[in-house]
Amino acid sequence: MNKKHFYRKKRYIIPFIIIILLIGFRIYLPTLVKHYVNKSLSEIPGYYGHVESIDIALYRGAYGINGLYLNKVDAETQVPFLNFPETDISVEWKSLFKGRVVAEIIMNDSELTYVFEDQNTETDTIETEEEDWTKVLTDLVPLSINHFELHNGKLAFVQISADPNIDLSVEKLELTADNLRNVVEKERVLPSPIHATGTSFGGGQVKLDGKLNLIKDIPDMDIAFSLEKANATALNDFSNYYAGIDFESGTVELYSELAIADGFLKGYMKPLLIKTKLIGEENGFLDTLWEGLVGFFKFLVKNHKTNSLATEIPIEGDLNNVEAGVLPTIFGIFENAWIKAFQNETDGTIEFKDAFKETK
Repeated sequence: MNKKHFYRKKRYIIPFIIIILLIGFRIYLPTLVKHYVNKSLSEIPGYYGHVESIDIALYRGAYGINGLYLNKVDAETQVPFLNFPETDISVEWKSLFKGRVVAEIIMNDSELTYVFEDQNTETDTIETEEEDWTKVLTDLVPLSINHFELHNGKLAFVQISADPNIDLSVEKLELTADNLRNVVEKERVLPSPIHATGTSFGGGQVKLDGKLNLIKDIPDMDIAFSLEKANATALNDFSNYYAGIDFESGTVELYSELAIADGFLKGYMKPLLIKTKLIGEENGFLDTLWEGLVGFFKFLVKNHKTNSLATEIPIEGDLNNVEAGVLPTIFGIFENAWIKAFQNETDGTIEFKDAFKETK
């Protein structure tokens, strides 16, 4: 009887112990993953990074990374190069019905801040087996990424050596990229649609639309970009530092189309200055003289009907040696002024096949 009683108790004790161990493992799992992520971040050559916490949601096949940041080891500032407060990584369930196990990522309030002085340091010349920080961050996702969303993001360029400091940014960035692993529509050359909007410096409106193929080593793409109605005075810190020019009023716009096929790029950039006025009241004599000369040249080459100064800059070449057409750019200035004003829109003249043909 005692022996039977022992085996009867053992039948219940062993499952109970297993359940306790599984519960303990589940409780410890976020800490385990956090240690793994922090270890991976610490091994990026020339960078240091850290995460605050990890959330695990096994019922939906997901985990969240909270408070991730990354910066240069010898950065002059304490502004993180990457700041990802909230990242959710999960299985994309709809792709399971198509026989693919892939991931989707949703990021909130993420920031990429390029501080000029931080990113131009000696560590840029260090050659290591590790390709770069992007590979390490990608490896934190256990599955191939098929869907990506960014909400309320920010991209910024900062130069603290300028006086005053230069700070150009795109805020309230909303970005969606889908079918990155080509789960559906496998016959399309560029199977992955991408769409982004945001608010730029000077209250300008940013928009990007296009298609990608990220499966290749060098991604193919066909994208159109626009920046509209940005207040020109928001560029003063930048334009004054690099060109000695101040805007008193006016707007800045930029339109561009780019196509990349097999590492060859073809496209254009079309910048426009609309109703811009130079020379502020507080400028010194030399500044006023220089801006007066620039203003006189601007008067000669602007389109007086639309009150705009514009050109179209063709860009073309291998990604390692992209060149801008100088003579077409100069001709474009006079074409806008004296022949036909450029329109405030993308031209629709660049297609993916244009870049593809150049590789043949």
